[in-house]
Amino acid sequence: MVSAGVLIGNRGKKFGMSEETQRYLFDFWSLIDEILNSVLFLLIGLEVIVLRFDVSLLPLTMAAIPIVFVARLSSVALPMAFVRAKQQFVKGTVPILTWGGVRGGISVALALPIPLVAERPQILAATYAVVLFTLIVQGLTLPAVVRRFANPAPRQEPD
Repeated sequence: MVSAGVLIGNRGKKFGMSEETQRYLFDFWSLIDEILNSVLFLLIGLEVIVLRFDVSLLPLTMAAIPIVFVARLSSVALPMAFVRAKQQFVKGTVPILTWGGVRGGISVALALPIPLVAERPQILAATYAVVLFTLIVQGLTLPAVVRRFANPAPRQEPD
């Protein structure tokens, strides 16, 4: 399926589709994407209703957020350190990519089908905490982080 998508999306778009066909095809798949995301978040919301809030899991949830952030930082910074010899990056790329790594539906969708084992509540609590933090805190502050790291400081003109 991936090969077919790449072939149709790249070569098929260039050589086998009119402008109108391209617009209809890509609008169709964009609509399917939005519908599936809506269904996913609806199901996640319904699952939240049946989950119990357990105060004893609060330390775990507070520890999960920085752990995931450090893991995200290392997963961005280490590969970029190797690639930096051949590729130049804009100043602030690592902080922006690290802070912009918003997690959401896929993380929760992967945690929910875990069988009813003893560790399931801890996994769900940590996942929901990280997702809520990234969606609310990181999502709302991402424009400020981009402004802070992507825009160079204004230069002073000599008098």
